[in-house]
Amino acid sequence: MRKNLVEYFKKNFKKGYTIDSLKYALIRQGYPRVEINFALDLANKELAQEAPILKEKPKIDYEVMDEYDHLLPSKKPWWKRLFG
Repeated sequence: MRKNLVEYFKKNFKKGYTIDSLKYALIRQGYPRVEINFALDLANKELAQEAPILKEKPKIDYEVMDEYDHLLPSKKPWWKRLFG
């Protein structure tokens, strides 16, 4: 039964369902909460092992907008202005 629940979670995560909706559906079908939580933990661990490992750090870009959604010019930090 536990393996079936793990596969159920993994399959439905890939479809885009949320954890809460899946847990609620299983509880309504009569599955014990302990089994659901244990299967959820196993599914998360298996999915984490399948996830690719990032070899480079992602670059984070951001823009500052005013209250009217206009782009504000970026300002260099004081230490970059001072030291170049």
